[in-house]
Amino acid sequence: MDQLRQSLLDAPIIEKGEYQYFVHPISDGVPMLEPELLREIVIRIIRKAELENVDKIVTPAAMGIHISTALSLMTDIPLVVIRKRQYGLDGEVPLFQETGYSESEMYINDVEEGDRVLVLDDVLSTGGTMKAILDALTNEVGAEVVDVVAVIKKAGDNELDDTDYDVKTLINVTVEDGEVVIVDAHGDG
Repeated sequence: MDQLRQSLLDAPIIEKGEYQYFVHPISDGVPMLEPELLREIVIRIIRKAELENVDKIVTPAAMGIHISTALSLMTDIPLVVIRKRQYGLDGEVPLFQETGYSESEMYINDVEEGDRVLVLDDVLSTGGTMKAILDALTNEVGAEVVDVVAVIKKAGDNELDDTDYDVKTLINVTVEDGEVVIVDAHGDG
């Protein structure tokens, strides 16, 4: 069960300015995502996450969708996707998210006060998106965040460090000298 580890070690690195960025099927959709890798990730999430009495899996568009869909199929927990498009539906909650390289508005639908949710995403990097989502779910919607999971964590400081939010991760990495380095093969939590 170390396909995730090996796939990260094999990941191509591209440079965006001074930022070294790994390209991975989980975080980017390229190279091709093999079903064995997705299956391994979902099994590891099931083993690590608190899923008892979770009403909904909540994930931001777009790269959390494939992981969350597979988890939903394996657990029969419904899936809610936080979208970057406003639909104007009753109860829609806007949130502003800012990452290390972009900022935008996102919209939460179908999560209601008292819902017990698992928040799932592909990568925790700057923590900007995750913090905005968690704040909106707890403060604006009134949902109970049962657990938070990110498949990959880019090691280093992030916006969740000084909060009460705990994020479980499957693997923690950094990029050094054009290569992915595994910082913690078992992640956090």
